[in-house]
Amino acid sequence: MKILKTANAMRKWLDATTGRTVLVPTMGALHRGHGALIEKARKLAGKSGRVVVSIFVNPTQFGPKEDLSRYPRPFSADAEMCQKLGADAIFHPTPETVYPPGFSTYVEEHSVAAGLCGASRPGHFRGVCTVVLKLFNVCRPDVAVFGLKDFQQCRVIARMARDLDVPVRLVFAPTVRESDGLAMSSRNTYLDAEQRAQAPVLRRGLLAAQKAFRAGETSAAKLTAIVARQIATAPIARVDYIAAVDGESLEPVTKLKRGDTIALAVFFGKTRLIDNIQT
Repeated sequence: MKILKTANAMRKWLDATTGRTVLVPTMGALHRGHGALIEKARKLAGKSGRVVVSIFVNPTQFGPKEDLSRYPRPFSADAEMCQKLGADAIFHPTPETVYPPGFSTYVEEHSVAAGLCGASRPGHFRGVCTVVLKLFNVCRPDVAVFGLKDFQQCRVIARMARDLDVPVRLVFAPTVRESDGLAMSSRNTYLDAEQRAQAPVLRRGLLAAQKAFRAGETSAAKLTAIVARQIATAPIARVDYIAAVDGESLEPVTKLKRGDTIALAVFFGKTRLIDNIQT
């Protein structure tokens, strides 16, 4: 497995090898959820293809008061997992490589990115779109694999790729969860014992709303209230948002239909967790 740290090194490696390229973009601190994405990429690449995992903690998608400095960076463990799961290369650039002095060009999507996390984290999706497009240009993937835990991110990237005619097939894989339902996230490591014990309330609330929808309830207000009541049973949870949106456009809806989404972001202490469910 190659570890490549510059765009030129990645391009030379791509030019010297052959086969379909499947990219898994990550910020590292890899867990079983990332592992499932790498395994999916390996299947998509086939025996003759190439799986590239990018590991880059992207500073432009963090706000000034967010956790950039403390975001975990266990690169040795990450590289071991990548090799074990069949990755062919890791693209691991420095911030100075991705954003050299004088960097002044950014990519923004203004519709799908506007609400939910886009409203709570101004500039976040500008950073996401910019780095993902750079990764596509450097790694030249035929296919890129993302996890649906970051549901809005998937929709934003899909819209960017569509609007800018990016020739990459996007594959969105289901969320991988702990045994108690909590969505796997690198930020789960920030939770103390009490916070971790209460965090599964997010999944319970979403499942309760989904159950109510399938029993015939379509009111967005009533379904999001079901989620809120469940989350209120966790004393230390602080809701950022609970929203019912169209599953494609992410526009708010008053009545839900099949394929729409209930999404949420909730703080446990300083740790902000997200999750979602489709109706």
